[in-house]
Amino acid sequence: MSKLTDVPKRILIGRALRSDRLGETLLPKRIALPVFASDPLSSVAYAPGEVLLVLSIAGVSAYHFSPWIAVAVIVLMFTVVASYRQNVHAYPSGGGDYEVATTNLGPRAGLTVASALLVDYVLTVAVSIASGIENLGSAIPFVVQHKVLCAIAVILLLTLMNLRGVKESGKLFAIPTYVFVGGVFIMITWGAVRGLVLGDTMRAPTAAYHIRAEHQGLAGFALVFLLLRAFSSGCAALTGVEAISNGVPAFRKPKSKNAATTLALMGGLAVTMFCGIIALAMATKVRMAENPATDLIHNGHPIGSGYVQNPVISQVAEAVFGKGSLLFVVLAASTALVLFLAANTAYNGFPLLGSILAQDRYLPRQLHTRGDRLAFSNGIVLLASAAALLVFIYGADSTRLIQLYIVGVFVSFTLSQTGMVRHWNRHLAAEQDPVKRGHMVRSRAINAFGAFFTGLVLVVVLVTKFTHGAWVALMGMGIFYVTMTAIRKHYDRVADEIAAPEGPTDDSVRPSRVHSVVLISKIHRPTLRALAYAKLMRSDTLEAVTVNVDPMETKALHEEWERRGIDVPLKVLDSPYREITRPVIEYVKSLRAESPRDAVSVIIPEYVVGHWYEHLLHNQSALRLKGRLLFTAGVMVTSVPYQLASSEAARARARKRQEWSAPGAVRRGPAAERSKEPSAGKG
Repeated sequence: MSKLTDVPKRILIGRALRSDRLGETLLPKRIALPVFASDPLSSVAYAPGEVLLVLSIAGVSAYHFSPWIAVAVIVLMFTVVASYRQNVHAYPSGGGDYEVATTNLGPRAGLTVASALLVDYVLTVAVSIASGIENLGSAIPFVVQHKVLCAIAVILLLTLMNLRGVKESGKLFAIPTYVFVGGVFIMITWGAVRGLVLGDTMRAPTAAYHIRAEHQGLAGFALVFLLLRAFSSGCAALTGVEAISNGVPAFRKPKSKNAATTLALMGGLAVTMFCGIIALAMATKVRMAENPATDLIHNGHPIGSGYVQNPVISQVAEAVFGKGSLLFVVLAASTALVLFLAANTAYNGFPLLGSILAQDRYLPRQLHTRGDRLAFSNGIVLLASAAALLVFIYGADSTRLIQLYIVGVFVSFTLSQTGMVRHWNRHLAAEQDPVKRGHMVRSRAINAFGAFFTGLVLVVVLVTKFTHGAWVALMGMGIFYVTMTAIRKHYDRVADEIAAPEGPTDDSVRPSRVHSVVLISKIHRPTLRALAYAKLMRSDTLEAVTVNVDPMETKALHEEWERRGIDVPLKVLDSPYREITRPVIEYVKSLRAESPRDAVSVIIPEYVVGHWYEHLLHNQSALRLKGRLLFTAGVMVTSVPYQLASSEAARARARKRQEWSAPGAVRRGPAAERSKEPSAGKG
């Protein structure tokens, strides 16, 4: 890479880090919380609204069920958090749900979990960004008018931030996350004081609106189905909980303890904020509708298509703080920002899981490689590309995208907890210590209840959301599953094919003879160098081969060959259709056919150039020939490079880049001295 492209890369993602500095990127709990828990914490900005949107189908009268739905979500949240605290202690290596399911339920269950999580991570980015754009759009009309463009721009920005490394991006995300959490708690506290102590009447901007019910007087099975659908929408508050169990290796020591503490803290904060917003929404009479233009009624008339329905949290903040007040603006800004940053949970979970799957040969091995900043750069770029495509297809509409959500995460929840039950059963069968057995029995009970509850919720989600878009998520899981299975079969097949056997084989037997063939087009310095190299190899037979495309040029070549007295026989291949590749391939194959135990060495002189555009002007025939010869058994291809002047200039530029110091490098001292200094982040 030239200096022209290297400098912008260093400005955008920072200077490259040595592999032995990986320990400096580990996270303390205060940074790990916003890095891994920003998704469940920020989901309180849209999960309450999704509950009210579904209930609005039956009219305002159905809103009184929202506290009971909130209670069910709370019980589920505590169950999942308690269950995953067992996971991080039992499996601290970072495989999370995938490792638990694979170890205890088998590779197919593990691959199902991995497929579900990969889909969920992509959806996490798409939903979080789309929801953040909608929150920001309530204050900035330009954002609403260009939702897709703005959403993709935010995805690109987050991608660059994450390419800089986990710890560095975590520091950037910590401040807005904590401001958002603090703002929500201030809103809940001040709202409770105003309502319960001061006796103020707080009214949301939609409090005077009425909702036209799509289905009046629902009862019996229809009402139960509606409540279950509202509950499944509220379960969006649980997305991202599993990311902590996948990211245990990123925590500082003691890793499992710090991860479990972060899980408990995240669960407590998310539950409190979710309940507080639901309670304030009921107290301030927030009104939401799936089709606000026609279903929201004001003064006896539909509100119209020009109305922009603000999220529940924005309406509650306006009622509690007052529109335009400082706290309202701070909370609105931090809400939009933290929704953007919520995608960071996926930016940490997806690449790490992709690395583990690549190590297990279910994904391309490039996903296992760390980039310049010790982050899994290829996984980050893949996630961003998939999320941007999804945002483009669905027009950055969070209501449409969220219908695809949740399915994957509850598939992983259920299989993971089922696997943990088998984990404890296996250990109980071998454990004799009564104290340890007591801990295991308690942990098994927690995981068994978690498996039952999340499995029940999975059925509810599938039944209530399938026709609303959940089928797309299931199709995505199926595509991932089939693709990863095919990749694993390919890697296994290649491994079996290239495995070195114990005894002698054809690959280890020395060829009877070696025929060396030097391909030439005219006599010049690269040709002479290739001929000299071929003579050095001391092959059994050596000949130069040219293709007769132009008889005049071939005749001139033959005459000069004789004039120079080159002691290598020159063979001319006829080409009536002016082809170069086919005659050479056929000639080489004929040599192999005459003596199958012989090896043929094809030597090709090539130019080495220093600019990308020069590659378009040189070596095209050589590239085609090498590509075809690679598929010919018993043929070895050797390139003899000849460096042109432009390549020398490129080497000089490379040498200059090595001597170039980045801004601030002089103050830091030479790299050799810096490596001896103790790392600032260790200890």
